[in-house]
Amino acid sequence: MKQLIIILFSVSLIACASPKVLDVSTAPEADFSKYKTFAFYELTAFGDTITEVFNDRVGYLKKVIASEMEQRQFKQVSNNADLLINIGIAIKLEVQTRETDWRTDGMMKYMGQRNYKWEAKEIEVGRYRRGAITLHIVDAAKNHMLWTATLRGSLPDDSTKVAAFADKGVKALFGKFPVQ
Repeated sequence: MKQLIIILFSVSLIACASPKVLDVSTAPEADFSKYKTFAFYELTAFGDTITEVFNDRVGYLKKVIASEMEQRQFKQVSNNADLLINIGIAIKLEVQTRETDWRTDGMMKYMGQRNYKWEAKEIEVGRYRRGAITLHIVDAAKNHMLWTATLRGSLPDDSTKVAAFADKGVKALFGKFPVQ
């Protein structure tokens, strides 16, 4: 029972954990003072984890990214942008398991003819979604990547917490952006 409580507590910590920024890279020749405008690449989505609210959430993500760019004095335009932003999203449903233990999950079972047996099994204790968002900021004229960063974390199950999670994650990403 103690192991189950520890596992459930660990899952709750993981679920509440902040997203982590990884793999930040800036091109050596990147000079963001030359750029004034930005736009987004068209986003195409496929896979079995796409939900009905995917487009709404991507729209919200674009809105938060645009807000961060505008705070850095870049203006969003619909065409002929200086910078193009590509958003890569990967989401995977993960299953958390634990192995049964005869001390906590019951004693050996009688199989007949004085034959007792214990069989360890993997038991599902939870499901969660892990995701990664990668931003690529590209010089539109040269088609050359200037900056990239990846954000990874466990997505909240509660749909009311997704917006706050996105805000927190994008702010963490742009905390590593060369233009403050």
